[in-house]
Amino acid sequence: MTLNEALSRPTLSVPEAGAIFYGLSRNGSYAAAARGDLPTIRIGRKIVVPVAAVAEQCGLHHNRGAK
Repeated sequence: MTLNEALSRPTLSVPEAGAIFYGLSRNGSYAAAARGDLPTIRIGRKIVVPVAAVAEQCGLHHNRGAK
């Protein structure tokens, strides 16, 4: 997945977001999420990363709903 594709989605999985935005491994992504360095939302048992929040942290523009 490219950065532009990621910016067009509302949420990403923790490993996807960590890899795309910060170059982290799967374990590194979950560790960052546990520390609160990577913003997350829990939906039942699933944990997702809101793209808008991460894009703002990185100073990027989030393309809400763009395809």
